[in-house]
Amino acid sequence: MVTVERLLNVQEVAELLGTTVRFSRRLIEERRITFVKVGRHVRIPERAIEAYVAANTVEPVVLRPTGLRRAA
Repeated sequence: MVTVERLLNVQEVAELLGTTVRFSRRLIEERRITFVKVGRHVRIPERAIEAYVAANTVEPVVLRPTGLRRAA
């Protein structure tokens, strides 16, 4: 059995990412995100958005307190 994944249009991707439609189109044009051509329409699978966010997530640097103070 084949499960069909939800395909998003460019506007929906922009809303999910909190960006502009222009940025979403640039991701597609530069092939930085997976997309599907449905006739002349471009659709982006939800998993592609999740993968893009995961690949571009930067983890914070945790600094250990040294206990040393700066001299005034």
